[in-house]
Amino acid sequence: MEEPAMHSGIPVPDPLAFLAGAWSTRRRLLDRRSGTTGTFTGITTFTPDDGGLRWDEEGTVHWASFQGPASRSYRIGAEGSGLTVTFPDGRVLCRLDLRSGTARDEHDCSPDTYRVDFTVTAGDAIDYSWDVTGPAKDHLLTTVLTRI
Repeated sequence: MEEPAMHSGIPVPDPLAFLAGAWSTRRRLLDRRSGTTGTFTGITTFTPDDGGLRWDEEGTVHWASFQGPASRSYRIGAEGSGLTVTFPDGRVLCRLDLRSGTARDEHDCSPDTYRVDFTVTAGDAIDYSWDVTGPAKDHLLTTVLTRI
C-alpha cells in the first residue's frame, strides 16, 4: 500500500499551549472494504491536567451501524520535544512531535495497525487521519479540528 504524502505544516514550538482550548471537530469515516461512509461532528477540548492535557471529544456519529452520541478521552503528556497520547488506562496510543508542524506514528491494535498523520495547517487548524489496515478493518478516518 502506498503511504499518504505528508504535507508541510506550521511549526509548533509549544504543542501543549497550542492545543489547549476548544476545537470544532469534523471527521469523515470510510470503510474501504464496504464503501460505507459516515461522519462525526462535535467538540474536542484540550484541558490542562497534571502537567499535560486531557483530550476529550464529544459529538454525534452517523455511520451505517450506529447513529447517535459518541465520546472518547485521552491524556497527552509532554515527553522531551514531543507528546505522548495515552488511553485512560495508560496504554500508549501514539507519540507526536509537532515542532515541524507534522507528525506520524503507528499503533498496533492486534490484529490491525493504526497509522496516524497530523498536520498543523494554520494557527487555528489541524488535519489528522487514522489509516487503519489489517485483517479486521480497512478504514480511513480523516479529521479537521478548527479552534473555536
